[in-house]
Amino acid sequence: MLEILGKTNIDFMGKRRWAFLFSGIMVVLGIVAVVQISRGSADLGIDFSGGTAVQLKFDQAIRIDEARKALEANGLGNAELQEFGQENKILIRLKASTTIEEKVAERVVAVFTKEFPANHFVVDSSTEIGPTIGQKLQQDALIAILVSFAGIILYVAARFELRFGIAAALATFHDVLAVLGAFYLLDKEITLLVVTALLTLAGYSMTDTVVVFDRIRENLRMRRRDSEETIINNAINQVLSRTIVTSLTVVLVLIPLTLAGGEVLHDFSLALLWGVIFGTYSSVFVASPLLLLWPGASVRLLQRS
Repeated sequence: MLEILGKTNIDFMGKRRWAFLFSGIMVVLGIVAVVQISRGSADLGIDFSGGTAVQLKFDQAIRIDEARKALEANGLGNAELQEFGQENKILIRLKASTTIEEKVAERVVAVFTKEFPANHFVVDSSTEIGPTIGQKLQQDALIAILVSFAGIILYVAARFELRFGIAAALATFHDVLAVLGAFYLLDKEITLLVVTALLTLAGYSMTDTVVVFDRIRENLRMRRRDSEETIINNAINQVLSRTIVTSLTVVLVLIPLTLAGGEVLHDFSLALLWGVIFGTYSSVFVASPLLLLWPGASVRLLQRS
């Protein structure tokens, strides 16, 4: 692997207190975000808060910006628009908060009939998502995240030992809360796509952490006379170039998606981008230092080897 940094000798464990302080702030912010999401006070997408989704098929291609201007001119400026498969198909999503007395789907149809009289269209589908369904989706998303954490603990504990599994799960939990907290702080919309990004970054974070843990385990067996803090520092320095190159490769893909991927992909790719950054950080400054909080574990590991 390309060594962009060469051999380093950085005292990562010596900086763990500052890292824990920063991570603590991000975790608290993430917990606040979770509480607000559960109360329905955050900016939730229609998947969680309820709303209307209408898919229209036009005879001729229609531009998204023109469709958005038409909706804004008729009091539906909060609509989310997405090209659906072809240039003549669009998906319009509106939150329940934008509804008025008449049905939203009927109002959307009326707007496009009025603004584009020469471009005939048909309604491919129209879906109303009620608050009850939105609440059920929130619960399912939470269960999916918790199940993923349980899987992480079991996998890493079986491959290494229990403390490694718990440290990896806590680091992943930290990454998810950090991204949620950042989204809440910036008033970004929380949708099923964002939840998908969170589950994806959980897998990425675990993979990166396992690489660091694998080197720590090797060094624990080879350098039995060194202190555990020294062993962990050496292990991180040895895989630092690999970690940065891998993360940088993913970041180089996500930046163009975030900047030019369109409105629909923006929040998804932004959540992944932040997740990769937090995941790389947590592998070094969260997961690895947490191993030092479980005294005597390295001795047991050596005895088993």
